[in-house]
Amino acid sequence: MQCGTKKDAGISVLVCAKNEEKNLLTLIPKLLAQDYRQFEIILINDHSEDDTLQVMQDFAAQNSLITIIDLKTKTGKKFGITKGILHAQYEHLLFTDADCIPQSKHWISEMAAQFSNEKQIILGYSGYSKIANSWLNKVIRFETLLTAMQYFGYAENKNPYMGVGRNLAYTKTLFKKSKGFESHAHLKPGDDDLFVNQNASKTNVAVCTTLESFTRSEPKKNWKAWFIQKRRHTGVAHHYRSKHQLQLGAFYASQFLFFLLFVSLVAINQQLILILSVFVIREIMVWLITSKAAIKLQEKELIPYILILEPFLVSIQMLIFITNILIKPRRWN
Repeated sequence: MQCGTKKDAGISVLVCAKNEEKNLLTLIPKLLAQDYRQFEIILINDHSEDDTLQVMQDFAAQNSLITIIDLKTKTGKKFGITKGILHAQYEHLLFTDADCIPQSKHWISEMAAQFSNEKQIILGYSGYSKIANSWLNKVIRFETLLTAMQYFGYAENKNPYMGVGRNLAYTKTLFKKSKGFESHAHLKPGDDDLFVNQNASKTNVAVCTTLESFTRSEPKKNWKAWFIQKRRHTGVAHHYRSKHQLQLGAFYASQFLFFLLFVSLVAINQQLILILSVFVIREIMVWLITSKAAIKLQEKELIPYILILEPFLVSIQMLIFITNILIKPRRWN
């Protein structure tokens, strides 16, 4: 689906930040430079221990578009976002993170143009920056690419199941009507994917995949930090609707079983020509489909590595799944 650049109603951009003074110095000027007729920026300080609040205040003193919410009692992103939404003056809400940079001055207009009387949730794309000569970086970007292929594909086929809070929009009316994050307030994650999963319908979701609507974040730079992050994301999947748990479970299981059965059948030397033929056909299809998405989502550099990255990522995902079953996370940072 293509996105237009129609400038319509006002929109509130919300950013919840904790210890993000350096990232805000980059993000806030990008937000202020957006080419959109009517918008506000709501910055939420979640008990930062650095100069995050001071950075917010310095920008707010120079620009009336900025409103600051400094959390004093409860902590957490969900509480902060809820406070921000209640203070928002506009019906349309657009979310990103402090370490996430819009890739054009038309980010707001591209996302906002998708709202209509029917469309109340807008799913955008947020990739990660490239780091030269880093296998971890390729894995992170490839996993992000595959995830986007899934949630965009499901939404386009009227079966939306999640969104990514680094580039997500929805209406204030929907948030209030659904009672926000009330049903999963006890979980630290889920301000984006769980909210979408519980409130998306066949008709109220639109996707925005134009280049000017993209945002980009800095990725994790070590395996441990990324592994913890992925455990957190995977850990809330069992709160999705049952049909989505089954569909996603079947998808990941089919990937794992395909490679497992291929290796097993080759090892016992059974029907090698047939097995190799099926394997090659399947890999060609995966490469073609994923390459097309990589081009559209500005990840062309990953194309030569797709057939290596896929089985590697499948192995990592299985390890994360097993780890989450055996070891209850002590933290979700």
